Amino acid sequence: MANSSVQPNSAVDGKLDIFAQDAKNIWLEKGFKWLVHGFAIFVAILFLWMVYIIFQQAKPAIDKFGLGFLWSQEWNIEAEIYGALPYIYGTLASSLLAILIAVPVGLAIALVTSEDFLPSYVRSPAAFMVELIAAIPSVIIGLWGVYILIPVILPLQTWLSANFKWIPLFNTDSPSGDNLLTAGIILAIMILPIMAAISRDVLLVIPKHYRSGSMALGATRWETIFRVLLPTGLPGIVGATMLALGRALGETVAVTMVIGNSLFISASLLDGSYTIPAVLANEFPEAEIGLHTGALTYLALILFVITLAVNIGAVVLVQLLNRKKK
Repeated sequence: MANSSVQPNSAVDGKLDIFAQDAKNIWLEKGFKWLVHGFAIFVAILFLWMVYIIFQQAKPAIDKFGLGFLWSQEWNIEAEIYGALPYIYGTLASSLLAILIAVPVGLAIALVTSEDFLPSYVRSPAAFMVELIAAIPSVIIGLWGVYILIPVILPLQTWLSANFKWIPLFNTDSPSGDNLLTAGIILAIMILPIMAAISRDVLLVIPKHYRSGSMALGATRWETIFRVLLPTGLPGIVGATMLALGRALGETVAVTMVIGNSLFISASLLDGSYTIPAVLANEFPEAEIGLHTGALTYLALILFVITLAVNIGAVVLVQLLNRKKK
C-alpha cells in the first residue's frame, strides 16, 4: 500500500522535471538565437561604421576630384593633383596574374593530395607543407622574392624581352626584376595555400560512389577527374578562387618590395607597377592631413569597394552554379 501511494507522486514529479527541462531548453535556445542575432547586427553596424569613417576621411578628395579620380593618372603631392588609375591597374593586374598562376597549381596540388596518386603517408604531409606557407609572414616572402626569386627569374625575363619584344606583354628594353611579373609570382605563392587547401577539402567531401560509379562505366581516372570530380566541386573551387583573389587584392608588404612602385602604366609584365595597398603603406605614415590624406583614403575606399564586389560576385556565382547543378 505504501508503494502504491508513492508512485503517483513520483510520476507527477517526473513530469514536472520533464516540463522544467523543456522550458529550460526553450529559454537556452531563445537566448542563443538572440545572441547570434546580436552578433550579426553588431557586425553589420561595424561594417557600416567602417564605411562611414573611410568615406568621411576621403570626402575632401571626393569633393575636389569626384569620379575623375578613378581615371586620372597623375599623382603630384606638391601640386596636390591625385589620380588613382595607376594604382587600380597595378592592383588588378598583379592579382589577376597571381590567380592565373595559383589556380592551376592549386588544383594540381589539391588533386595530388586528395586522390590516390601518392601513398597516404605522403599525401597528408604534402598538404600540410603547402598550408604552412600561409603561416610565413608577408615580409619574409618579400625578402625571399628580393634575394632569391628576382636573381633566379631575371635571366628569364631578360631572355623574354630580347626574343619576344614584339609581344606587348614582354615589350621592355631592360627588365630590372622589380616588376609586375615578379609581383604576380609572389602573390601566387601567398594565395596558393588558400586555393590548394579549400579545393582539396572540396574534393575530399565528394562521395566515393561518384568515383566508383564513373570508373564502373568505363571512364579512366583522368576522365573521372575532369568529367565528374571537377564539375561536381566547381562551386567550391570558384569560392576558393574568389577568396584567394580577395587575399591577393589586399596584400601589401611583399608586393611593395618586388613590384617596382612605378606610376607608369604599361601592358608589359616586365615593367614596374604600383598597387593601392603599396602606396598606402609607403605614403600614409608621412602624409599631411588634408587633401593628401583624403586622396589616400579615397584609394582605400576604392580598394574596399573592389574587394566587396569580388566577394558579392563570388557568392552570386556560387549560387548560380549550385542552381545549375540542381
